[in-house]
Amino acid sequence: MGQYQPAQLKRYNPEAIARHYRYRPWLAWGRLLRIIWSFAGFILSLKWDEWQDQVEQNRGKRATQLRELLTSLGPTFIKVGQALSTRPDLIRKDFLEELVKLQDQLPPFDNAIAYAIIEKELECAISDVYSELSPSPVAAASLGQVYRGRLLSGEEVAVKVQRPNLRPILTLDLYLMRWAAAWLAPWLPLNLGHDLTLIVDEFGTKLFEEIDYINEGRNAEKFAKNFRNDPQVKVPAIYWRYTSNHVLTLEWINGFKLTDTKSIRAAGLDPEVIIQICVTSGLRQLLEFGFFHADPHPGNLFAMPDGRIAYIDFGMMDQLEETTKENLVDALVHLVNKDYLDLAADFVNLGFLTPDTNICPIVPALEAVLGDAIGKNVGDFNFKTITDEFSELMYEYPFRVPAKFALIIRSLVTQEGIALSLNRNFKIVEVGYPYVARRLLTGESPELRRRLLNVLFKDGKFQWQRLENLIAIARTDGNFDVLPTAQMGLQFLLSEEGKFLRRQLVLALTEDDRLHTEEVQRLWDLVKDDIKPNRLLDVAIGLLTEFSREGVAAILPKATALANLGNSTSGVIR
Repeated sequence: MGQYQPAQLKRYNPEAIARHYRYRPWLAWGRLLRIIWSFAGFILSLKWDEWQDQVEQNRGKRATQLRELLTSLGPTFIKVGQALSTRPDLIRKDFLEELVKLQDQLPPFDNAIAYAIIEKELECAISDVYSELSPSPVAAASLGQVYRGRLLSGEEVAVKVQRPNLRPILTLDLYLMRWAAAWLAPWLPLNLGHDLTLIVDEFGTKLFEEIDYINEGRNAEKFAKNFRNDPQVKVPAIYWRYTSNHVLTLEWINGFKLTDTKSIRAAGLDPEVIIQICVTSGLRQLLEFGFFHADPHPGNLFAMPDGRIAYIDFGMMDQLEETTKENLVDALVHLVNKDYLDLAADFVNLGFLTPDTNICPIVPALEAVLGDAIGKNVGDFNFKTITDEFSELMYEYPFRVPAKFALIIRSLVTQEGIALSLNRNFKIVEVGYPYVARRLLTGESPELRRRLLNVLFKDGKFQWQRLENLIAIARTDGNFDVLPTAQMGLQFLLSEEGKFLRRQLVLALTEDDRLHTEEVQRLWDLVKDDIKPNRLLDVAIGLLTEFSREGVAAILPKATALANLGNSTSGVIR
């Protein structure tokens, strides 16, 4: 038990780490005292500025002090600083400008050591692999540094070299974080401390995966496969012949950091378009592929001169189960539609509430808190606002944050932070919800069709307003085309699989005379520029065939109204 060495640990193992430091308490206490002393000194400096009325005068000095403090404490704290550097709405500007430097402007380690690592890992001389290699790193990050080079075969490459002796540093910090989480959990209100150690374990697992460059290369290829048909996303190629656990050789990417708005505009690129690509690609990762980038800070994302977005770091990734993806879509739709009872059920399905939780008293609380956060329309939605407002519920109701969602929340908050750096008035749902609406309206999988039906039907009644809203919102997305969507919808409606929907539509049309001519006109106005009127007649015929003569008598006036409406506008849309 006492023979374990942190440097020998290949995978994160909290029990093995705890055994090691339990027999070496002086190491843990020494590190803990250094952390406490460092932050105590910084906090005392801030207080001293207040007492001496020198806050404004020393702003720049304190920002630099914070960056240097996090850098001196090592990679774990640098990761925290990187996450904060993407939140202009949380961190004041002077601190933000310094924390941004933690993304790729950290102090590099000695070049001689880096070159020695390359030759040891690749088992050959550098000159046998690279015709050129920069004499100093072009970027230095928390876990490694990057050199620009060229292979003997001519390809321009980035060579990523891992910092030496990382595992002992990471294991000690993770041990202290886990100890602190276990100690703090009972003192936190209600379930704020639930699974706190599991969240640390999730972070530790991903951190150990991140320092395995073979794993990162596999992640990059899986990510590239997912986006192979997306012309707006670029993933660098991996050169496996020159890659090992501690050295990664990949295609060089020319581009601009997403926070460099000046260069982005100078290249003729529109920051709003860049934001849309980033958010849409992020949502595709979560809701479509389930394989997502858990650390998308600006040092890992570049805007290319041709308008594409390039991802360049794939160390911290995670995979969602299919049911989790579906439940996330449900939760977003129910949130925007303000279906708080269904939203509470979604929280149970996602693990934020236990299955035995009585959700009835939680529903009005969700409505009170989240209703104000969303605002009067979807454009007012802001993920940061939602997380802030939702935190209030954690104090009063038995919510908890599942370990898996710690990385998801971090990814979403980071992506929103990047977008806020490009546009301070950015609202994530202005881009995100049109994507979800388009996915629901164009989805060909049974799961998505089932979710569309869940959106359009409530308590067995067809929600015409929701269909209208979905189409209107989806059309704000430049990639959405009503015509092929309508054709797919009609094919589904007239198919054997669409029998249930046909019956429900007839009931909606006939029951209590719910659908009036003005409602038909309103729906028609949404699609009249894209759908030929004879297709409406097909729908009417399909609906008629489902019912008896009495049903036909009830539906005939409505079907005629649909056909006549199409004919009356046919001269415009032909």
